[in-house]
Amino acid sequence: MKPGNAEKRDLAAGGHTGNMLYDWFIGRELNPRVTLPILGEFDIKLFCELRPGMLGWLLIDYACIAHQYKTYGFVSDSILLISAFQTLYVFDAYYMEPAILTTMDIITDGFGFMLAFGDLVWLPFTYSIQARYLAVFPLVLGPLGIAGVFVPLAIGYYIFRSANNEKNRFRTDPNDPRVAHLKYIETKSGSRLLVSGWWGTARHINYLGDWIQSWAYVLPTGFAGYVIQHTSHAPEAGGQPPMDGSYIGGRVPGAEIVQGEARGWGMIITYFYIVYFAILLIHRELRDEEKCLCKYGDDWLKYRKLVPYKIVPGIY
Repeated sequence: MKPGNAEKRDLAAGGHTGNMLYDWFIGRELNPRVTLPILGEFDIKLFCELRPGMLGWLLIDYACIAHQYKTYGFVSDSILLISAFQTLYVFDAYYMEPAILTTMDIITDGFGFMLAFGDLVWLPFTYSIQARYLAVFPLVLGPLGIAGVFVPLAIGYYIFRSANNEKNRFRTDPNDPRVAHLKYIETKSGSRLLVSGWWGTARHINYLGDWIQSWAYVLPTGFAGYVIQHTSHAPEAGGQPPMDGSYIGGRVPGAEIVQGEARGWGMIITYFYIVYFAILLIHRELRDEEKCLCKYGDDWLKYRKLVPYKIVPGIY
């Protein structure tokens, strides 16, 4: 038992270093809980992992759709695509909620500032940037643009969901016919590490799928960037855009929104998500490598020889 932990609550592996600032950031307690009337014991981290942040993300997306319609009188295919893709992602997480119990956030990380801020603030307000952009600048993609956006979504989602399902099935029932044929090595701790199937291609192949599908969240913003030109008159808002995908702006009372020389500069903002997400996944992979090396020792070194690639087969 650590000092200051009279209730003998589980502490996060890296959250009781004695450095108060670091422990506050990373999270000292693994699963902080409170007892509430009627509800009973309530796991704060598990609740925050999926509920308020993800719901907030969708609510902001939907509010952006309403703002676009109120301003222009129509809803563009680009904002509908992004909102639909992100809704699918959130509802998939809810449907597969039992699988989250095996993730690093739940089994390793404490609930400190890092996860609390990430779940409650960073996620809803950063992940919705693309929808907020399109609410002001309603880009119409057209049939070819829509088809192009669906490609990374389909590929990424297939890798992400197939890999996670394979891992979850193997952990819960290794004799399941869908995973019983997979090869594995058994560690001294009794754990089994897959060396075939999806997890034989890379040690974190699910991260690759997650990142590929994230492109579908930014591509509908096109070559982002716009300027608002104020006018002396007040043109009419509303009206239907052309169906050939050529609509790239709009009129609001007293102003006209165009790209002009700003074309492309907005991509620094709307495409920020895929850069940030890549950094997040690589950082998470490095932390997981460190954790697994401590946990499995020589068995992990053996496993790394059998599955040499971390995220991208043949590259990284």
